[in-house]
Amino acid sequence: MDKHDLEQGETLAPRFDANGLIAAVATHADTGEVLMLAWMNAEALDRTLATGEAHYWSRSRGELWHKGATSGQVQTVAELRVDCDQDAVWLKVRPQGDGGACHTGARSCFYRAIEGGRLVRRP
Repeated sequence: MDKHDLEQGETLAPRFDANGLIAAVATHADTGEVLMLAWMNAEALDRTLATGEAHYWSRSRGELWHKGATSGQVQTVAELRVDCDQDAVWLKVRPQGDGGACHTGARSCFYRAIEGGRLVRRP
């Protein structure tokens, strides 16, 4: 696929990295809050598109992961976007269950700010 078609065309052609992964940023569809950064392989992206629920690839476990399958924090996808060169995706989601996204129990995985070289917890 040439650069023009990749950047301006209508064909979805995700550019997975050497490990077969693409970065996936999830934000809350209603508030815009950044919830998490995860990774998808081709199967995770296909399942997300087919089901309307977020699926990711767990690098630490080496397996496909349906977000919320055990926690109840299923992410219903309101919109899925791809960046200009199709090497990252953006999911606008509505979290189910308790509304959280982080395995630590926090609403967002980005719950700490860097201040003076230290991490400080923020809501």
